Amino acid sequence: MRRGAAWVLIGKAGDQFLGFAFGVVLARLLAPEVFGLLLTIQVFTGLAGFISGGGMGQALVRARSVTKADLDIVFTMQLMAGCVIYTAFFLSAPLFAHWYDEPLYTDLLRVSALSFLFRPLINLPNNILFRQMRYKARAGVSLATLLASSAVSIVLAYLDYGVWSLVWGGMAGSIVHAALAANLASWRPGLSTEFRRGAELARYGFLVSANDIVYYIRSQLSIFILSQRLGPASVGLYNKGESLARMPFRFAAGSVYDVLFRALAAEQSNLDKGRYLFVRSITLVAVYASPLYVGLIWLAEPLVRGVYGPKWVEAAQPLLILSAAWPFWLLDNFSGAVAAAHDQLHKELPIQVTSVVVTALAIVATLPFGLSGVAWGITGSTAFISILMLRMALTTLQARWWDALVALIPAAALNIPLGLALWLANWAMPRALKEHDLLHVIALGGFGGIVYAALFLLMPLPTLAPEQHRWRKLLRLPSSSVPI
Repeated sequence: MRRGAAWVLIGKAGDQFLGFAFGVVLARLLAPEVFGLLLTIQVFTGLAGFISGGGMGQALVRARSVTKADLDIVFTMQLMAGCVIYTAFFLSAPLFAHWYDEPLYTDLLRVSALSFLFRPLINLPNNILFRQMRYKARAGVSLATLLASSAVSIVLAYLDYGVWSLVWGGMAGSIVHAALAANLASWRPGLSTEFRRGAELARYGFLVSANDIVYYIRSQLSIFILSQRLGPASVGLYNKGESLARMPFRFAAGSVYDVLFRALAAEQSNLDKGRYLFVRSITLVAVYASPLYVGLIWLAEPLVRGVYGPKWVEAAQPLLILSAAWPFWLLDNFSGAVAAAHDQLHKELPIQVTSVVVTALAIVATLPFGLSGVAWGITGSTAFISILMLRMALTTLQARWWDALVALIPAAALNIPLGLALWLANWAMPRALKEHDLLHVIALGGFGGIVYAALFLLMPLPTLAPEQHRWRKLLRLPSSSVPI
């Protein structure tokens, strides 16, 4: 798991760093409403994307054995679904534009929906690489895709193509992804009419797809409601704050989720090992990612203003508030890995449906308070849903609530003193330094990094003793007296 997660982490690090850098360039070239236009469309195309995949790709990863015939029937079914979905979007695009009273949406939706014809060519080789645990290859494909997509988008944005720069950039990335993944997986498309062969894959895939669709609806409710009530600019601002808040989560938890899911699936019959993998993954990811969120709480506004410019400063409040949702995102995410690996998706689905209702009510109730209110509503609903997901995961693994609580104690023990140190440092920082946003971020962030490293290496935490020992050995420091 460590080797697999390391390669996923490298890929995520590259994606996050380059995505952040390219995102800064695009944010300075394009206005918030440009991003809002595309995000509004993606609420619908993203939802249809789960239908086109049918969840059968994850079924291929989880299956004990897979044949060429299985791959062919899954590809055929996904291609058929993609063609139907594209036709539906092409015909309904004028209605969509009329609903939003924006004629541009007709062409935007028709062009964006072309991606559904590429998705089967991306999904199948990706699933093969995932099943083979070739995380290094997947990381390389992801980075190449991001480079291609971002390069095209930046060039077109510079040439004043507006929202089309984002659309064509995404299309270029899809083409590069499909070509590279197919070559690395040594896979060639094949058609099949043996639909009975995919019955079991379709059963599991349906549950995966249903959960993904409901989760996606929940994640996109804020964009959908804000686009109707407050307009594209508010959508762009809120999405920027949310994407920044989720960046460390995607980087850390996203790097472990795939590997954890594959490991739990391989050890379905060994609950002792499953409990250990689940609890230990929560502990380590919380320890490594939590300081980033503690830093965001103090640096949200200068970070947004200094990096993206004054026109994006309103995104800082959602960023700061949503940072408090980090522990709940982590528990929700890893609990989902347990459900998927142990074929408990039928139990997860009612929870996800409940989450849509709770999230919608929270957004509507807090909308009068603006973007900050919506962020608080999302944070509260996320906490509630994560508790339900965690209960399902603990029941599946026959674990206790105490196990989950103990898993978070090391992160809390390290980050509480870090938060106090940052508060004192921010209070003592000269006013002249605070007036320069990027210097403020670098100074306080650097100080926090040094403090956290010292706490991690020196604080006597038996649960983290093996991890501390690894870092001490790597840094050639004296061994800790804490038993390992």
